Amino acid sequence: MRVLLILIFITYILFPVSANEIPKKDKKKKPAVAVIHSNLEFLNKYFIKNETWHTLNTGMGKSVIDLVHFIESQPLDSAIKVIKEYEQKTGANYITRLPENVDDTLNIEGYYTAVQLQIKLDEIRDRVTSEYKNKEVTVPYAVLSGIESKAGIVLAENGMVLFTDSVYTMPDSLKFLDAIPDSMVQTAQDFQRILKLDSIRDDFVENKRLAYNDSIVENYRDSVILAYKKEIVQNAIKLQQKQIEDSVKINNYELVKTYNEQVIREINDSISVVLSSLVDYANSIDSTQINLLNINNQSSELTLNNDGGYYTRVWLKNEQNDSMSVLIQSVNNKSLRMLIDDDVRFSRNGQQDKKEFDFSMFGPRVNLDKIGKRYKLETPWIIGGDGNLGFTQTYVENWKKGGKSSLSMLMVLKGFANYSYDKIKWENSAEIRNGWIKPGGEKVQKNDDKFEITSRIGVSAFKKWYYSAEIDYETQFFRGYKYPKEADAKPISAFLSPSKTLFKLGLDYKPNKNFSLFLSPFTSKTVFVRDTLNVDQTNFGVESGRRSFWEPGLNADLKYKKEIMTGYTYETKFKMFINYTEPFKKFDINWENQITMQLTDHINMRLMLYLLYDDNVLFTVKDSEGNAKLDENNKEIKKPKLQFKELITLGFTYKINKKVYRTRKLD
Repeated sequence: MRVLLILIFITYILFPVSANEIPKKDKKKKPAVAVIHSNLEFLNKYFIKNETWHTLNTGMGKSVIDLVHFIESQPLDSAIKVIKEYEQKTGANYITRLPENVDDTLNIEGYYTAVQLQIKLDEIRDRVTSEYKNKEVTVPYAVLSGIESKAGIVLAENGMVLFTDSVYTMPDSLKFLDAIPDSMVQTAQDFQRILKLDSIRDDFVENKRLAYNDSIVENYRDSVILAYKKEIVQNAIKLQQKQIEDSVKINNYELVKTYNEQVIREINDSISVVLSSLVDYANSIDSTQINLLNINNQSSELTLNNDGGYYTRVWLKNEQNDSMSVLIQSVNNKSLRMLIDDDVRFSRNGQQDKKEFDFSMFGPRVNLDKIGKRYKLETPWIIGGDGNLGFTQTYVENWKKGGKSSLSMLMVLKGFANYSYDKIKWENSAEIRNGWIKPGGEKVQKNDDKFEITSRIGVSAFKKWYYSAEIDYETQFFRGYKYPKEADAKPISAFLSPSKTLFKLGLDYKPNKNFSLFLSPFTSKTVFVRDTLNVDQTNFGVESGRRSFWEPGLNADLKYKKEIMTGYTYETKFKMFINYTEPFKKFDINWENQITMQLTDHINMRLMLYLLYDDNVLFTVKDSEGNAKLDENNKEIKKPKLQFKELITLGFTYKINKKVYRTRKLD
């Protein structure tokens, strides 16, 4: 009989009725919750949230991320095993970072900034110019050879050109006469004098020609010598400037490399300590709650964890409702141990007859057609966006009216994720624009580059108004230059150079989905320039020797979208920021307008017009000849200007608009 009961238990995997769990008394002391949150935030900073740090081992990095996710959400046992094995490797590091990704270079002692380098380059230019000012320069013979032909001298047979072109004036006594009057030829001496007049005139012309040639040859020689001397000076300036630039680059790189290696060591040591703490914590909290069921669906709970010491009693039953008691013990989070009570006896002889069993008891007991509505379908999230890619190509050859061949490309990607439920609205959007143009035989040039991400959350205040907070971040991806770009030209902008962050608090008026007016009297504006060695941060309002500035102000955002007619849409965005420190002098305006003509499902035409004015963005003031104007200190005068851009693109477009459904249980 007892043997039969054991076989029934193994066949049907029968489980318990009820019992009390008996926890083990001696447990490991768990870390404080605040310490765990701090450790998780530390690992998130270097393994998940920061793209400038990279793991040296892909499997190791994934395991650390899995450990973080395990503690935050769901368990994953294999991560702890990989981490422990990795810890045993001698000198094993967890993460690394390239020197060019160090973002706090201004804090490194001895690091040269772009402003300091430019001052050094200006000193070299002034010093070399002064050295060569009164210095004699020996001009090579090859430079002055054949100078007569290069100067454009007048040949002997063309001497009269100097008089016909009014360079010189012929004396009246030597002028040609159309006819010789009889009064001038009275004697033989008069006749001889007239015959000698041509010879005298020729000598006079030749003397003037030789004097003219000497003059222009001398002037041309002086200009050649001056140009050669300037070239020598410029080459000397460039050579010394190149040496100091290379020296600064090597110096900065070595300083940043040494500093970065020290930071990497410190961070890896901290990661090792944090991981050890989190692994111990994960082992202590890794548990699974299971239900043990017997054939009658009677259940009992048991907790499996690494501490062990939990017990429950199981009453096994067969079809005849015979029972047997089994004690279940938690060994660790993956294993359990089953024990049969000491008073249970097994019989090896005979077999009890089985009763006919009615399996209909396992059928459905409730008519599902009569179940009422208990859940409500909702769509709090709407996710969407659109992408547009346009090309323009022009080829010109032997075109009488002129022009250049060109090829241009513009890519625009927009996305949004909006949440609306009850009295809360949360709007998130991102935009990426990137455009390039190749005019004629010139190199490829950038004509559009933008990355902007915005997140605004609001709580209903009254009627159509919301108490709202927004963060707006904008930068670019690629370096920008003054075109046409010279070979050694420095960029005027780069990735995160600059970047602008606005944090706003205020009221948002939103009568419908196509209109929004956001007034934020509490606005924080921060401008950051990452690469101060190559980019002059003063052009963006950042003081020399610094990498960022902050200013408070009032901000107003207006968004409006309207379908003019079927397939034609107009959209405008207007942003204005007024600086509280200088409210009547400093302000920013950003106005974007776009008209979209949908030609087919996937082909459209866009007309985009942008106006931008920023008091912190400065441009060099130039005179009518295109030269930079200088102030009393011999420095370039810079002022803000209204910026204007217009783009027309015809290209491929694709739209996404998806609603995220969820169910809510009704009360």
